Amino acid sequence: MNAVEIEEAISELAAQPFDRAEFPFAFLEAFGRKANTLKQLRAGTTNASDLPGGVLQRNNIHIATCDPGTVDETLKALRESPKTGAAKAKFILATDGTDLQAEDLVNGESVACTYSDFPNHFGAFLPLAGITTVKQIRENSFDIRATSKLNKLYVELLKENPDWATAERRPDMNHFMARLIFCFFAEDTDIFNGEGLFTSTVERFSDRESSNTHEIISNIFRAMDTSTRHEGRLDDRYRKAANIPPHADAFPYVNGALFSGSVEVPCFSRMARSYLLHIGGLNWKQINPDIFGSMIQAVADDEERGALGMHYTSVPNILKVLNPLFLDDLRHQLEEAGDNARKLLNLRTRMEKIRVFDPACGSGNFLVIAYKQMREIEAEINKRRGESERDSDIPLTNFRGIELRDFPAEIARLALIIAEFQCDVLYRGQKEALADFLPLDSQNWITCGNALQTDWLGICQPTGNGVKVRGDDLFNTPLDQVEIDFENEGGETYICGNPPYTGSKKSEQREKEDLSHVFAGVLKKYKTLDMVAAWIWKSLDLLKHGSGGAAFVATKSICQGEQAAQFWLPFFKREGRIYFAHRPFQWANLASRNAGVTCIIVGVTTSRSTNCYLYEGDERREVSQIGPYLIDMPPMAVSKSTRPLHKLGPMSFGDHPYYAGELIVERGEAATLEGNPASRFLLPLFGTTELTNGRPRFCFWISDDQAKDAYKEEFLVDRFERIAEVRSSKTKDVAALKLAKQPFRFRDQATGRSRLAVFARHSSENREYLPFDVFSFRVVVSDAAFFSPNASPEMLSVYASRLHTIWIATVCGRIRSDYRYSNTLGWNTFPVPKLTEQHKADLTRCAEDILLAREAHFPKTIAELYDPEKMPENLRHAHDRNDEVLERIYIGRRFKNDTERLEKLFELYTKMTSTKAA
Repeated sequence: MNAVEIEEAISELAAQPFDRAEFPFAFLEAFGRKANTLKQLRAGTTNASDLPGGVLQRNNIHIATCDPGTVDETLKALRESPKTGAAKAKFILATDGTDLQAEDLVNGESVACTYSDFPNHFGAFLPLAGITTVKQIRENSFDIRATSKLNKLYVELLKENPDWATAERRPDMNHFMARLIFCFFAEDTDIFNGEGLFTSTVERFSDRESSNTHEIISNIFRAMDTSTRHEGRLDDRYRKAANIPPHADAFPYVNGALFSGSVEVPCFSRMARSYLLHIGGLNWKQINPDIFGSMIQAVADDEERGALGMHYTSVPNILKVLNPLFLDDLRHQLEEAGDNARKLLNLRTRMEKIRVFDPACGSGNFLVIAYKQMREIEAEINKRRGESERDSDIPLTNFRGIELRDFPAEIARLALIIAEFQCDVLYRGQKEALADFLPLDSQNWITCGNALQTDWLGICQPTGNGVKVRGDDLFNTPLDQVEIDFENEGGETYICGNPPYTGSKKSEQREKEDLSHVFAGVLKKYKTLDMVAAWIWKSLDLLKHGSGGAAFVATKSICQGEQAAQFWLPFFKREGRIYFAHRPFQWANLASRNAGVTCIIVGVTTSRSTNCYLYEGDERREVSQIGPYLIDMPPMAVSKSTRPLHKLGPMSFGDHPYYAGELIVERGEAATLEGNPASRFLLPLFGTTELTNGRPRFCFWISDDQAKDAYKEEFLVDRFERIAEVRSSKTKDVAALKLAKQPFRFRDQATGRSRLAVFARHSSENREYLPFDVFSFRVVVSDAAFFSPNASPEMLSVYASRLHTIWIATVCGRIRSDYRYSNTLGWNTFPVPKLTEQHKADLTRCAEDILLAREAHFPKTIAELYDPEKMPENLRHAHDRNDEVLERIYIGRRFKNDTERLEKLFELYTKMTSTKAA
C-alpha cells in the first residue's frame, strides 16, 4: 500500500462508529496487514499481548482499547508491559473511541488527539507499512491527505469526462486542477474575501445532482480573470460587460494568466461534487509547498499514481545541495556583517541578483526551498537594519526551472506563488501580504520543455542583458517567450536539482537522443554515460558566461569505473572543477520502503578560487582538490593495465565456451551420466554463481590430445555436431568459424587443472569482502569468474581485504548496485607497497587463518558465510586481523575510514604510474 491508500483507509476507519473489539485489527488492516496475519492475531496464535483487549504484533505495534477516560493509564500499561519490550514493538497505541494516544518507541515521538482527528496524524505510523518518513510528514500529514482527496476527484472527473483523459485534453485537465488548488488555498488564507468562499459558493449554487457544478465553477474562473478596476480605481464596468453573475462577483481579480484563456470546466458527477466539497473542507493553511508540489504531481501521471503520496524529497536532503552551493556562503556573510548596516545592505543587494535555476525542476522542490531559505536570510537582514516590514527584494522570477511535463511545471509555479505569500505573511504580516498578493504577475519563469535539448542561456541569462520579452501566459508560455522583463547585471547563477537517475543501459530511445544532443561530436564514448552527466556538462556551458556554481544529486556510478575517466577527464579539460561533494549516502524519500537510493551530490564551478569541501555524513572537510572519485586527489583517473603494477601475480579471465553451450551440463543431468563412458570427460565448472553458492555445474573438458577418444562416444558426437553448426552460422565471426572445426573445446583452455584460486566477477555490495576460493582438485573456471594458478597466500590476503574491496567498488563500477570486478582495471592497477619477507609471512598467516575459519563451518557456502547478518565471529575476526596487518604495511596503523583508504591508494597509484611512465 502507498501512503495515500493508507490515509484513505484510516480516514474511513475514523468515520465509522468505534468498535472496541474490532479497532486493533481494522487499524492494522489499514496499514497493509494481510488477511492471514489478522486471522492469526484474532485467533491468538500470534497475539503476544498481556493486556485485556490488547493486540500485539511482534516487531510492530502493541494496541489496546480501553474504558472511557482511561487512555492515559492504558498507554502507561502498554509502555511498562514486559511483552512490549520482548516482542520488540515499535509503537504503542491506546484509545477509548473518544481520545487516542500513541508513542513511537524508537524515536520517542508521541501523538495525542481526539479519535476523530487521528487521520491527521497517520503519517507518524507509516513505518508500520515499511515506509520511512521524515519529521515534516510525521508532524503534519495534510499534504498526503490533500493529495489523496485530489486524486479521487481527478480519477472521478476523468471517468465522467473521458475526452479530458486524451493526450490532447490532458493539459486542460491538469490546468483545471492547478486552478482548483489555488482556490482552495486562497479561500483558507483570506486571499478571497471570506473564509471558505469558493467551496461554499459551489455548495450553495450548484444542485445536489451536480448538473450545473461545472457552470458555477466556470463563472468563478471568469470572474477571477475579469478586472474590478479601471484606471487604478474600483469599477465594475468589466464585470458587467462580461456578464459575471452575482454569486461569482464576490471573487477578486487574480489575473497572472492562471485563469485566462479557456474557462471550460469538466462536467461533475454527484460523487465528484462530493469529493470537491470534501477537499474544500480541509485546512489549506497547512499546505507545505515544498512537500505538496512533489506529491501532487503523481496525480496527473498514470504511471506514477501507484506511488501516490510518496514523491517527496526531504528538506534536509535538498539542503545538502543548496547549502554548500550558495546558502552557506550567504549565512557566513550575514554572520560577518553583524549589525553593520552597510555590509547588510551589500548582502541584500547581492541576494536580489542571485538566480537559482533547476533544469529538471519537477514540481519545484529545490526552487521553493531555495526561495524560502533566502527569504529567511533577507528577513534577518531587514530586522538588523530596523526594516522588518520592508517589501522583499527577492523576485520569484529569479527562480527559474525547466520541466518536461506540463502539470509538474504548473505546480512548480503555483508552489512558488504559495511560498511567496506564506513568506510575506511570516515576515511582513497578513495585512501587508494580502495587500500585495493580487493580482498575480503574468511573467513566466518556469518553462515546459526538454532540458537537454533546450538552450539554457535563453532561459537563464547569466548577465541579464537582452532579457526583454514578456511571457503572455504564466501557465502556458511557449518555449520561445520565456524571458523575463528585468535587468540583473552582475548577478550570480546557481544551478541545482535532482535529474533523472537513468543509467546508460536503461535509457529509452528519447534519452539516448538527449545524450547524443549534448555529447555527439564532443565525447567519444558518451553512450555509456548516465543521464545525469548531461546536466553537469550543460551546466558548464552556462557557468562559462557568468559567476556561480552547479550542484546535482547524481548516480554514484558517474564517479566510479570507466565513467570516471570517460566523463570527468574531458570535464576537467574544459576548465571545469569539482568544488564540493557529498560522498555516497542514502537519499531517503517518503517513498523509501527500505534504505533509499544510494547517490552522491557533486558541486562544480569554473572558478579557480573557490575552496573545496568533502562531506561524509555530517562531517565536512576542507581539501586541496577533488578528483573524479570524490576524494582529495588530482584530476586524474585509473586506466586499464594489461599487466599488474604490483608483484603479487596475474589474474585472468576464465574460459569462454564461445557458442559451446552443449559442453555445459547442469548438476541434475550430470548425475544421470554416471556410468556413461562420456562422464570421464566431466569436470566441475565454476563461475561467480557456482562459486558463491558452492554448487558447481559441470562441463565436458576435452583437450586436443583427447579429441580422438571423445569422438568415439556417440553421446558426445551429437553435441559436437550441434556446436559446429552454431559456430558455423556466425558467418561474420572469424573466431567462431575457426572454432567450428574444434567443436569439442571451449574457446579458451587455460583452466581445467588443480591448484586454482577462483575470484568472483560480481558480488553484492552488501558483502564486506569479495568472494574467492581455492581448489586443490581439477576445476574449470568459466568466463563468469577470474582465476589465478598457484596463487600466493599474500595475493589471497590482499584480495580478501577491505582495502581491495573499496578499490574495486570505486574504480570498477557496478552491475546495478553490485560490484563488477575487472582484472585489468581493478586487480592489475591495485597499488601495493613493496613487501618484505616478514610482510609476506604475516599476510600468509592471515590468508591461512581466513581459509581455516571458513573450513570450520563446512558445508556452509560463501554466500552463507559472508551474509553480513550471519557472518561467523571467527571468520569476521580473521578478516579483521588481515585488514589490520595489511593496513599497517601501508601507513603503520589502521585507516580511520574508507575515504582515508582511498586517498592513500590513489596517492600510491599516482606514484606507481608516474614511475612506470618515466
